Amino acid sequence: MKYVLQLADNAMILGQRLAEWCGHGPILEQDIAITNISLDLIGEARVLYQYAAEIEGGGKTEDDYPYKRDVRDWRNLLLVEQPNGHFGYTIVRQFMFDCYHYFHLKAMADSKDERLAVIAKKTIKEATYHLKYSSEWMIRLGDGTEESRSKMQEALDDRIRFFDEAFIPSKLENDESLKGIAVDCLSIRDAAWTKFTEVCNTATLTIPEVKFPQKGGKDGMHTEHLGFILAELQFLQKSYPNSNW
Repeated sequence: MKYVLQLADNAMILGQRLAEWCGHGPILEQDIAITNISLDLIGEARVLYQYAAEIEGGGKTEDDYPYKRDVRDWRNLLLVEQPNGHFGYTIVRQFMFDCYHYFHLKAMADSKDERLAVIAKKTIKEATYHLKYSSEWMIRLGDGTEESRSKMQEALDDRIRFFDEAFIPSKLENDESLKGIAVDCLSIRDAAWTKFTEVCNTATLTIPEVKFPQKGGKDGMHTEHLGFILAELQFLQKSYPNSNW
């Protein structure tokens, strides 16, 4: 169940972050595109939370996990909780996640957990579009004007330290991968980095060297940003406990 929650948390928090762009996109078409990606991710989170609730039982529902857990109980990657910043920051964050997410889903389609395999096979269709979208914007802005390239390089320099956490297995992931349930993160690292490098090169962006990748999200150790996300996300439930439509 904890592994299922980890996957759901990644999708939920990034979906929440992208939802912040609704009504604030640089142009209407991209406003709608980013909002649709947000909905895809929140939809993925929902089916995973539903599965977690079935596993745990005891009257749990999909709403219990995003609305009633404290910050230290979340297991999402540090990358997805980072602020949107300008559009370049959002695209770099999205591209990094998509490189991980796409190859992770491809591998998870072979999971011995049939439910996770089904979810992966369904979600990979959306993830394929997400990766195409973020890759195209990386290239368009990176190989665009002097200003757009400068902003993309700034974002890449700042966010690159969060990328490798996705491929550093936690104890939980190691245990579940031995059972054939979880994806071996190390096994998809080369493919993800190859795609990442290929697109960055086409975008004329320089990939910075990272000596100390940031990690901890998978074990509940987060940046200060997650607390602010949850304060907004959980406000209604905490103000009016057990409220519903």
